Amino acid sequence: MSSLAEIREMSGTELRYALMDLAKEVPDAIALGRGDPDLDTPAEIVSAVKKALRTGRNRLMPAAGMPELREAIAAKAVPDHNLHVSSDQVMVTAGGQEGLFLIISALIDPGDEILVPDPRYTSYDQAIEYAGGVAVSVPTYPEDAFDVRPEEVEKRIGPKTKALLLVTPSNPTGGIVTRKNAEALAELAVKHNFVVISDEIYGKFVYPPFEHVSIGSMPGMSDRTITLSGFSKAYAMTGFRVGYIIAPEDAIEAMTSIKTVTTGPVATVSQEAALAAATGSEACIDEFREIYLGRRSLLAEGLSAMGFRYGEPRGGFFFWTDSSSTGMRALELSYLFLKEARVLIFPGTAFGDRWSDYLRITMLQPDEVLKEALARMSPVVARYRGSSRG
Repeated sequence: MSSLAEIREMSGTELRYALMDLAKEVPDAIALGRGDPDLDTPAEIVSAVKKALRTGRNRLMPAAGMPELREAIAAKAVPDHNLHVSSDQVMVTAGGQEGLFLIISALIDPGDEILVPDPRYTSYDQAIEYAGGVAVSVPTYPEDAFDVRPEEVEKRIGPKTKALLLVTPSNPTGGIVTRKNAEALAELAVKHNFVVISDEIYGKFVYPPFEHVSIGSMPGMSDRTITLSGFSKAYAMTGFRVGYIIAPEDAIEAMTSIKTVTTGPVATVSQEAALAAATGSEACIDEFREIYLGRRSLLAEGLSAMGFRYGEPRGGFFFWTDSSSTGMRALELSYLFLKEARVLIFPGTAFGDRWSDYLRITMLQPDEVLKEALARMSPVVARYRGSSRG
């Protein structure tokens, strides 16, 4: 296992992958790191894929996506995002990861500034840097469950501001953008003439009494919002790699031009899977949501028993957990959890430099495995509580 000193020199994506590599060396490690659903892809989606393969539906599709799938996504944009769009405003991508790179590549010119919530999934930083843009961090706070405050955004708007990124529900905090704040942010976008990139990949999993709000549905926002989502999280089909973008037609055309000369169309078999998901029943999502709600309660009770505080997880798959009560930095605690408890958890510095007192803990394991993880973690916390902060 690599030393703690080596891990301390890392942050962001590099740190996450280094810890995952270390976990491969740990027998019987419980993974509470990555955000990949552990539930099975619904049987009807798998059956649709088998049928497509048997009947030879494997022809190459247009770069922007299978026409039938784009039409189905446009139809679902009404219930899912409260957006009324045509299929020409839809693009199919190889997961959300490719989608975010296409959006940034098409939108951001060298020197442009994009306002980004802190903390955040650091792939955005890499995409912005690749495009020559400048990421301007907007702080979020535990007092309001890491909602995005319009006043914090407004302070950072300048002559080079090109766009605002919203991620709702948030990775890593589990926070959401509430309707009141979304309305105020929409007013700022119109007033200052910037684009909003709305990452809604976890939008199907918002927990009562909260609601999912799509800023693109608000007055004046249809022509200045790019919505990113996909099928991976909602239908437990991350391996199929199917995301989608909803945007004005000229933006879709620009991104299609980039995709045509780089990755080309998403694999047809994956698009067939997504088509089955988009046109089928959502009973599986309701079932998944109930499972996650149960896990959310289980983790909340277990973490509280260990003395941890955390932001209220209003959506998504994560607990953004304050480790300061232990007296240790989160990175050191993550290392000890992996080394001594055989539990993989990501420290907050994997999502932003100022989050050295936070852990991102996923709920993507069965109840019994989560209970075992908590049982392993508790003695480590008790043993090291009050240790020197490294």
